[in-house]
Amino acid sequence: MAAAKNTLLSLLVIVLMLSAITVIYSKYQSRKLFMEIQKKEKELDDYEVEWGRLQLELTTLTEENRVEIEARNRLLLTLPTQDKTIYIKP
Repeated sequence: MAAAKNTLLSLLVIVLMLSAITVIYSKYQSRKLFMEIQKKEKELDDYEVEWGRLQLELTTLTEENRVEIEARNRLLLTLPTQDKTIYIKP
């Protein structure tokens, strides 16, 4: 009878240890997945910041007067005076 109790107790201790190891492993996996989610959320935030920057750059580059500003500043071009402007009728 005592041998049966010891065997049952040993079996319960083994099951308890396996259960504890399983809980520890699942907690580890949970933390690992949480860190991966945090990393992906940071990447998403970085992409959203980049998207906003690109939208702003696109808006800047598509302004109507940008060509005129670049022509004046970089190429040192100026608009011709009215007496030098020639109009051609179609």
